[in-house]
Amino acid sequence: MELKEIAKDVYACLQEDKGIGWNNAGFVNLGGGLAIDTFYDLNRTRQMIELYKTVSPIPARRLVNTHHNGDHTWGNQLFQDSEIIAHRLCAEEIEKEKKRNLPGSFQKWIQKPEVFPPGMKQFVVGLSQFDYSGIELTLPNHLIEDRFDLELDGYPCQLIYVGPAHTSGDLILYLPEHKVIFAGDIVFCKCTPIGWEGTHAKWIEALDLVLSFEPEVVVPGHGPLCGVDEVKELRAYFEFVYSEAKRFFNEGLDPLEASKKINLGPYIDWSEPERLFFNVNRAYREFRNVEPWDAPFNALDLFGKSNELRIHWDGI
Repeated sequence: MELKEIAKDVYACLQEDKGIGWNNAGFVNLGGGLAIDTFYDLNRTRQMIELYKTVSPIPARRLVNTHHNGDHTWGNQLFQDSEIIAHRLCAEEIEKEKKRNLPGSFQKWIQKPEVFPPGMKQFVVGLSQFDYSGIELTLPNHLIEDRFDLELDGYPCQLIYVGPAHTSGDLILYLPEHKVIFAGDIVFCKCTPIGWEGTHAKWIEALDLVLSFEPEVVVPGHGPLCGVDEVKELRAYFEFVYSEAKRFFNEGLDPLEASKKINLGPYIDWSEPERLFFNVNRAYREFRNVEPWDAPFNALDLFGKSNELRIHWDGI
């Protein structure tokens, strides 16, 4: 874990990308302190907070959740005295996870990964890098809709809703005078993105918005710091995958068969390339046009199919 100053009073908290759950966060040392996202468990979130204390001993006045996924929100309880800002749909998804006690389920799963089929087992083993004990899901207490503007000691800060793209409640945080964007999982850098809820068109639209701001630094949800070139590369990946998925959909192949047929070219060198299956599967949902963008899905099953793709590649 590394805290890196990327502009005056603006910091990225970076984790090495080791697969599922290893996200980035950030801190703006203005306006009483503004944190961007948490980490997947309490231990790592506490480490993050200790790094922030080297910049400011005062607890952050605000926390922004860019979306609901646990790697970005399951440390919220350590910010209970802060204003926690998120999109309304982000809060709704966290509420669903709270009712299901999803962290508790994860903690049970990682105790017995051997009971899962091979593909799902791989996902659960990845989760075992974290400790989900003690997590009490804490909802945002300031919900926004399309946009919310803050002033941090005279500097503008824009929270912009760009979903449904990666998830239903995606936000980006833009600091125009610092030329920095905290993109959440709208941007993955050198690692393969996953599409959950949302649509291809909205994700492309979100990336185009990021590019229109011409930022000098983009803090991705996962992967190293990047700029406009890497955002353009991610955009090209989505356009390529969507086009290839459409071709094989028209040929009657199912999503896994299509994923096996797609030649990823340079994208095969991104980490977790087998996540291609998630994006092909989501494209197929759009092509069928019988389910809404927020239709329920079985994440464990999707991870299992994704691992089948990895096994297929390894056997070639």
